[in-house]
Amino acid sequence: MTETNPSGWRPRTSPERLRASRGKNIDRPSPDGRRVRRQPSRTSVRHDSRALRERQNSRGGSGGNRPSHRPAERRATRPAAPSKSERSKKQSPRSERPWYIDVPIIIAIALIATIAFQAVVGRVYVIPSESMEPTLHGCTDCNNDRIFVNKMVFDFKDPKPGDVVVFKGPESWDNAYTTSRSSNRVVRGFQNLGSYIGLVAPDENDLVKRVIATGGQTVECLPGDKGVKVNGKDIDNSYIMNPPSRSVDTKGGSIACGGEYFGPVKVPEDHLWVMGDNRTNSRDSRFHMGDQYQGTVPVDNVIGRVDARILPFNRIGTVKHPQIQS
Repeated sequence: MTETNPSGWRPRTSPERLRASRGKNIDRPSPDGRRVRRQPSRTSVRHDSRALRERQNSRGGSGGNRPSHRPAERRATRPAAPSKSERSKKQSPRSERPWYIDVPIIIAIALIATIAFQAVVGRVYVIPSESMEPTLHGCTDCNNDRIFVNKMVFDFKDPKPGDVVVFKGPESWDNAYTTSRSSNRVVRGFQNLGSYIGLVAPDENDLVKRVIATGGQTVECLPGDKGVKVNGKDIDNSYIMNPPSRSVDTKGGSIACGGEYFGPVKVPEDHLWVMGDNRTNSRDSRFHMGDQYQGTVPVDNVIGRVDARILPFNRIGTVKHPQIQS
């Protein structure tokens, strides 16, 4: 049995039912209980549609999380591409520094790295004299050899005969040393800086010679000898300056000895007997036999081994360290 509604009240149609029934006829009960097919009220549809839109807007935009299908709105909310000025502002602060700040910083870092390298690993020296000709070239007012001295090699082994080494001269060797530095403080400062990168000779009594004998060995060169002997045996002299650069007084020496006769001298332990390859023009161990070490050099005074000539370009190459004792 169908209930009647004498007051004529009609329940509001839900939005889902409204959308489902839009454009269709809707059956409504009549007051007398009969079902009458009638067209939905246009005012009711508008009212329900407006209520639906209000509920959607209250949920946040058109349809909650439903994407908008209005291209104009999407174009309006799309972020614009940054301009060149905006991109330049986002660049790193380093690129904003002027060149006259960057260049000194780079130079300072390079100098610090160079000084640290030369203090630990190796150092560049300038050959100041002719005492090691022809192995190493050096003279006054000429294009002297620049050499690389390996400071680490003797951390693992001791110098051996035939090695070309740089060492700090003992106190008795300082008598003939004179400084080459300028009296001007500014110029002297640049000279000291240049010595760390091999542009200027160091203002130190650092010498370069070849090891001839080591601790416990006896070295000599006496009348009738064909050359320098170690433990009574001739050594290899193929690397020395020949012909000699200076004449020799044969009354007290010989060309074979490279000057005056000397020895025999027994080298103390942990000491070295050193000589220049230019035997007739080298102030080496032979000229200091009257000191406390008999002309020898403590091993602790050795700075490093000469491994290479790095300048000038026509002299670039490794420095040989032959086995001079048979």
